[in-house]
Amino acid sequence: VQLVESGGGSVQPGGSLTLSCTVSGSHFGIWSINWHRRAPGEDREEVAWVTPSGKTEFAESVKGRFTVSRDNGKSTSYLQMKNLKPEDTAVYYCNGRIWITSSNLRDFWGQGTQVTVSF
Repeated sequence: VQLVESGGGSVQPGGSLTLSCTVSGSHFGIWSINWHRRAPGEDREEVAWVTPSGKTEFAESVKGRFTVSRDNGKSTSYLQMKNLKPEDTAVYYCNGRIWITSSNLRDFWGQGTQVTVSF
């Protein structure tokens, strides 16, 4: 199983980007896919995560600007980012909790994709 990310790039402030995270390889199901980012010189920050009740929560720094959707048929999660700010510049990672079998749940990380917001 691998998590394959795509969609990063460079955008001007106020712009939008959508990141994709696709689960490839044989798996029984997907428990959750969360999103993190690491800005240069800073600790990793959790951007969006799924609570035990199944609700998606967002960091205060992105609330109202970022949304998450999922296409179960494609085993893909999307992080839609709007009104991007220079402080959103970071490498973005997806973290998937994947059912390998019906009783084997494991964590996987995507390779990371760079998002740069600047004029």
